[in-house]
Amino acid sequence: MKKIFFFLAGISLVIGAAAQNDMQKKPASPPATVSKTIKSGATVKIDYSQPSVKGRTIGKNVEPMDGKVWRAGANKTTLFEISKDATINGKQLAAGKYGLHVLTTGGDWTFIFNKKWDQWGTEYTEADDALRVTVKSTKPAQFAEKLTYTISNDGRVSLSWGDHEAGFTVK
Repeated sequence: MKKIFFFLAGISLVIGAAAQNDMQKKPASPPATVSKTIKSGATVKIDYSQPSVKGRTIGKNVEPMDGKVWRAGANKTTLFEISKDATINGKQLAAGKYGLHVLTTGGDWTFIFNKKWDQWGTEYTEADDALRVTVKSTKPAQFAEKLTYTISNDGRVSLSWGDHEAGFTVK
């Protein structure tokens, strides 16, 4: 009887440990943050989730799709935060938090700064846009498997993913 008890107790421990291990797996699109105080003295921060290309073709079987607004990351809306009033490619943007979205049309990428930032990424209302800036997409020096944002000291913000790169300048 004792042998059966210890056998069942041992199995329970193994099953419990396996269940714990399953809960600790990394998410498919892990969270990431990039933050920098730029030359103008403003601090720029971007909170986002990093999807991976995983052999897919961007624009064909993974976002961004031409003509559709995309959350510029994965999961929740990508958060763009600026500590001071600034210009984005010469256009005014007040200090604060914004949902960062992208709309692609051919080689043009429109970065959309939306007043609604604390929501799931698929929620988007054009009427809440604070600013739109259109730029040309280019090919990065290296293929970026994971979506990555970078911020340079001079305020250049770049989004790299797969064989696409686009960005804007904060001053």
